[in-house]
Formats: sequence, structure tokens, C-alpha cells
Amino acid sequence: MAYDYDLFTIGAGSGGVRASRLAAMAGAKVLVAEEDRAGGTCVIRGCIPKKYMVYASEFGRTLEHMKGYGWKVEGASYDHNLFMDKMHREIDRLSGIYARNLRNAGAELVDDRAEFVDPHTLKLTKSGKTVTAAKILIATGGWPTMPKDVEGIEHAITSAEMFHLETLPKHIVVIGGGYIGVEFAGIMSGLGVKVCLAIRKETVLRGFDEDVRTHVHEELKRKGVKVITNASPTKIEKKGETFIVHFSNGETASGDKVLFAVGRDPHTTGLGLEKAGVKLNDRGAVIVDENSRTNVPHIFAVGDVTDRVNLTPVAIREGQAFAQTEFMGRPTSFDHADIPHAVFAQPPVGVVGLSEADARKKYGVVDIYKTKFRPMKDMLTGDEERVLMKIVVRAEDERVVGVHIVGPDAPEIIQAVAIAVKMGATKADFDRTCALHPSIAEELVTMREKFVPPELKPV
Repeated sequence: MAYDYDLFTIGAGSGGVRASRLAAMAGAKVLVAEEDRAGGTCVIRGCIPKKYMVYASEFGRTLEHMKGYGWKVEGASYDHNLFMDKMHREIDRLSGIYARNLRNAGAELVDDRAEFVDPHTLKLTKSGKTVTAAKILIATGGWPTMPKDVEGIEHAITSAEMFHLETLPKHIVVIGGGYIGVEFAGIMSGLGVKVCLAIRKETVLRGFDEDVRTHVHEELKRKGVKVITNASPTKIEKKGETFIVHFSNGETASGDKVLFAVGRDPHTTGLGLEKAGVKLNDRGAVIVDENSRTNVPHIFAVGDVTDRVNLTPVAIREGQAFAQTEFMGRPTSFDHADIPHAVFAQPPVGVVGLSEADARKKYGVVDIYKTKFRPMKDMLTGDEERVLMKIVVRAEDERVVGVHIVGPDAPEIIQAVAIAVKMGATKADFDRTCALHPSIAEELVTMREKFVPPELKPV
């Protein structure tokens, strides 16, 4: 059977664009359908605008720190509308680059929603046109989760709306202690907003190393964020311009905005996947094998829609591996181990490899090296913020299996450290690496003594 296209990609986010560009450059006839804007979550409503908001919020504390170095800044103020306008101009520029790069590679891009008609046929809902493709790639990403069992949930907003606030709230209630909740709590606090962060557990950042979780939690409180623990929202009550959130533990919190940051769901609803016979898991994610292939041999999926590791660079590498395998004659699968992570909290987090708990579960005996210290820069500012560094080592062969950093430039540092961890570096390799002084990162190669919990130290 002759098909209209060699590849039809649903979604022009990071993964879909990388796969489609490479396939087109290899000579395939490619069509990409995007119902919003090219660039996907990362560019439009995720990593990029969020990082700009982090930058904007950090300048407020920088102004205070400058006094310790002899600088005086009179009459400084923040113009939210000016910042938002400049940020969205940059987002528009980046989105245009994504679209242009696709077309320059030889792929077609249509501003339309695609839905399956059958395993090889898709309908473009705006135009009503149907097209067929030999291979189909699902790269629709994810969307913020909103609970259905909270009365008054219609009064809340998600992270998507946070990038379009016309005015800053005076007081915001943030629900959720994961990446997004912690990051927006820091952003809003840095911009002068009173912040209440409510989490279901005792500590933020579930899934991270316990030392990291505790450190970030305490820094949030130290910077003025009110944290309510063991609290699940049950009702949002509107009183005038104020919203009152009621929690399961009997506490309440009020603000003029309520942000729900309780996770993201795979964006598969309404795609007609049942008509193509594509299987989903219990969370609605597309089930794929190590080659991103679904149960239907010619249909593939990459990125957050598969709910494997929901990070932009992972979607890109999955899309690249798909294109190399299917269109470039280079069978490739992406290794999901030892992927570096960052949380742009304040201070930021950089992590690669296993937490202490996961390493003990996997390997049994592990050695721990860790340190806390005030960074040199803050010695003159009076800021009491601390840096945390932790190295997790497999005892049997001294291989470094996890590195955890909380502090200035942690994401920048962890990207370089991830190379060593991925290569299988040992603690001895770290030890014989010369320190770069004075720097925060030098602590990674100067930790010599294993950490022994106080209760295990000899009396």
C-alpha cells in the first residue's frame, strides 16, 4: 500500500521535532501536526519560561547580597509586566526557531490537531483532511494534573497559567511538593509574594535523597515560605477576591491565587488511540519497549507521553534514537540510567545516579561521603544558606553511583559530574582529581572521610 507520508508525528515538542528533523534529513517524507505552538511544554509552558522566572526572582535577593560587597542600589523595583513581555517575546522567538528548523530539514508542519482513524490513518480536525503514514510517532507530552475530588477546584490554576499572570498575587497557596511546586514557591517568594506551600507528606521532593529533601525543605522555610505538611486539599472556598483552601488535617490557607502542582498526566485523551489498537497503562501513558515501539509495530511514542523519565533532554534522545533506528540504518536505544536531574529551587538541586536509600536497596553495602558548608560568596553577605554535597559509593568496588548537590550552580556542576558517573568513575578517581580553588565544586574531590551516623560512632 502506498502511504501519503513515511512518518507522521503528533506533537512538535522537543522529542517530536528531533525525531522528525532527523527522519526528514535522512530522506523520509514527514508531516508533523501540532495543535498549539512548536516547541512543546519545555519552550512554551515549562523549562524555558520557568528558568527565566527563576532568574527574575533571584535578583531580589542579589540586591540584598550586594550590600555586603559595598554596593548601594537606591529605588530598585520590579516591573512584572515588563518582564513578562520580554520573556514571551523570547518564547515566541524560540518557538519560531523550532518551526523553521523543522521546515528547513524538509518536514512539513501543520497547525492542527491529529486524531487516529485507524492504525495507519489520521484526521486533522481543523481542516477535516485525512492522511496516511507508514510509521506514526506519538509525541504529545503531558499536561498538569487537576484532581476531580476537590470542591471548588475551578478556582485553582495550574503551572500553565503561572506563565501568564498579568499581575503578581500578594499571597499564593501552592499545592504540591514536587519539582513544580517547590520551584514556583521559590519563584513567588523571591518576587516578594507571601507563599504557603502545602504538601501531602512530611517533606518535599518525594523520590529524591532524604538529605536533599530535608535540606531543600529547611531552606524553603528559612526563606519565608510557610510549609504545611501532611495536608491534602479538600475544598477551595471563594470569599470576595480571596480563596480559602481547606485541608484534610483541619488547617486552612488563604491567598488571591491557588496553584495546583500535583503532577502531570500523559496527554493521550482524545487521540483516538483505541482506534489504532495502541495500549495504555493505568495512568494513560503509552506503553513502549526499549526502542519506543508500542504494541502496534509501526506506531512509536517518545517523551512524557510514555511516562518513563519525564525530562526534555530524555525526550530528545528518545526521538533521536527512534529516527536513527527507523530511518538512518543505525539501530539505537537510549539508556535511561544515570540521567542528571535538576530542580531549580532556591538554592537549586543537581542530582545524578542513585539516592542513598536506593543504592542500599540495590547494592547492599554503600559508603557515604557528605559535607555542608557556607559558600564563600555569602561570608560577606550574612546569608546563612548552606551548600549540601553528597557522594554515594558502592562499597564492593568503590564505584560512585550517586552524586547529590544543593547549592549555587548545582545544575551546572552536576552536568559535568554526570559524565564521570556515566563512565563508571570510582571514588579513587574523584580523589586523584586536582581541586579547583576557590570553588564550590572542589568539595567533590576533597571529601576523604566516610560519613558515620552519630548513633554508630564509638563513645
